[in-house]
Amino acid sequence: MIVLENLTVRFGGLVALDAISAGFAAPVSGIIGPNGAGKTTTMNVISGFLSPAAGQVLVDGTDLLTLPPHRRTRWGLRRSFQREQIADDLTVWENLLAITDNLRLGRREARAEAEQAMEFAGVAVIRDKAGAALNTFERRLTDLARCVAGGPKLIMLDEPAGGLSPEETGRLGDLILRIGEVSGARVLVIDHDVDLIQRICAQTLVLDFGRRIAFGPTAEVLDDPAVKAAYLGVDHA
Repeated sequence: MIVLENLTVRFGGLVALDAISAGFAAPVSGIIGPNGAGKTTTMNVISGFLSPAAGQVLVDGTDLLTLPPHRRTRWGLRRSFQREQIADDLTVWENLLAITDNLRLGRREARAEAEQAMEFAGVAVIRDKAGAALNTFERRLTDLARCVAGGPKLIMLDEPAGGLSPEETGRLGDLILRIGEVSGARVLVIDHDVDLIQRICAQTLVLDFGRRIAFGPTAEVLDDPAVKAAYLGVDHA
């Protein structure tokens, strides 16, 4: 279970996250909200890029905030970004090895993990293709492979469907839904594609101006009048 407990972040006088609490028990959960709502800030805190003023982040009992960023990676935290972290001068295979070779695995085990991740994401057939030559969908798939490699426990995906066609988004959603069964990792997804969130996320947290405005089963959350007003553009009487 992923538990955010009174998570608070301040930038000077601006409260970017205001005592956010939520408990994600589902294999795949979502975080949505308007631009500037605090979604990426939440991920940055969990990743270790930001230190909160207060709060805890517990994953199956481990307080991630007590670990420096590099130890969070070794513990099993993976993350994608809105702009894929693919090295253009490396092949798909080399991009995967850049992850597994830094996980304190033996050489054979690291390469086996990279192979399995490529097969899962469907990029083994383009293993020798340079990052600079990948199209947007191939880059997204390679980024996903990087996240599932090396025994992850928590995977966070920031706008994974950005720039994809509906068909590509559907294929990506299918893969995200399979992550739990192949790796056991829990997944948190940020995306503006409400249809994708509704399809793959059993639970969803909605933020607005750094505050929690709804949390629970995704269908119920998306039907909440406050959510429709803040995020979906529907008047809330």
